[in-house]
Amino acid sequence: MFYSDISCASHSSKNPPTSRRDISASYNSMYKVFGTSKITYQTIPKFASALSATTTTVDIGETESFLHGGELPTLIIQSTCHTVHIFVNGQLSGYAFGTRENRRFTYRGNINLHYGTNRITLLSVAVGLPNVDGHFESWNTGILGPVALHGLSQGKRDLSWQKWTYQVGLRGEAMNLAYPTNTPSVEWMDASLTVQKPQPLTWHKTYFDAPEGDEPLALDMEGMGKGQILVNGESIGRYWTTFATGDCGNCSYTGTYKPNKCLSGCGQPTQRYYYRDMKLSWLKPSQNLLVIFEEIGGNPSAVSLVKRSVSGVCAEVSEYHLNIKNWQLESYGKGQTFHRPKVHWKCSPGQAISAITFASFMTPLGKCGSYQQGECAVMISNTNFGKDPCPNVLKRLTVEAVCSPETSLTSWKP
Repeated sequence: MFYSDISCASHSSKNPPTSRRDISASYNSMYKVFGTSKITYQTIPKFASALSATTTTVDIGETESFLHGGELPTLIIQSTCHTVHIFVNGQLSGYAFGTRENRRFTYRGNINLHYGTNRITLLSVAVGLPNVDGHFESWNTGILGPVALHGLSQGKRDLSWQKWTYQVGLRGEAMNLAYPTNTPSVEWMDASLTVQKPQPLTWHKTYFDAPEGDEPLALDMEGMGKGQILVNGESIGRYWTTFATGDCGNCSYTGTYKPNKCLSGCGQPTQRYYYRDMKLSWLKPSQNLLVIFEEIGGNPSAVSLVKRSVSGVCAEVSEYHLNIKNWQLESYGKGQTFHRPKVHWKCSPGQAISAITFASFMTPLGKCGSYQQGECAVMISNTNFGKDPCPNVLKRLTVEAVCSPETSLTSWKP
């Protein structure tokens, strides 16, 4: 169903999800416009809204040239909020967002105004706020302005100093659409009617049964844009399937570290699978309510529930692997022996280690699933050599193991 709310040591597994369940057949969605009553944080239980709307009005005279075939006026907004959606007279006019490197951005777009009073609403969306780093309390997030109209007969009209009304949250949040115990009297419609023309700021809902087994579960959000996921009223987080940009061909950490060094996954979604412990904590055997709030517009029929079966795990640690206890000993100058590094790894619930496919100490090469012996390699430690054959080289212990269901294992000891 849909409802559109236009209101205001390393340890790794080497397997992607291996099974998939289509949960899109019964999607319904709902479409409504901005609420007119003021909504406060107290009316939005369980999670504070990350959305807020500011609204002002603009009066247009009948002599404006754009009303008689001229060029439309341009709205320019200076913002540091993560995303802003622009509505003119209740219709979505455009949206814009910043980047990781530069949160500040400028929205610039033509807007269609009519003679008389026009209503302009700016819907701001926050995707987390800073809580660390120097002077973070002075960081600002939101529409800082100026907000101005260009192309009117009078030239530029600065809207920043006009009266703006402020609303926190959306109507759908105030109506508790995401909670199983709540059955608001809203008009839902079949989501298949919206697939051809995806609606922004839309609530989608469906019900699904939990699959058998203890494997970790995730939602594959391929086909969706940006929004939030709730399962049985519990938020499993925001999603944003934006495609990664940059150069994945070169890799060098020389110089000052920056996030754009040694990129991977260019041209792919920055994140596709979302899980947050659905299986253990929140799922029922049947009739689990999935609610998706989509900001930009997407195809909920592409969303599926996936199960992850881990067939192997890998672990790697260096002989001088840093940890907090070692750092404390060195910092305070105590003459104690540093804590020796250890490898800890395990399979998924219901699985156990059935075999060790690779174990090497010294300078192994490769990555999980394709390790190879390096120029120097022994099974356990330097004592196997008697003399270190590779002095002044940092040694690493690398282990790869096979995971199998516990019910299929015979007696095995490492």
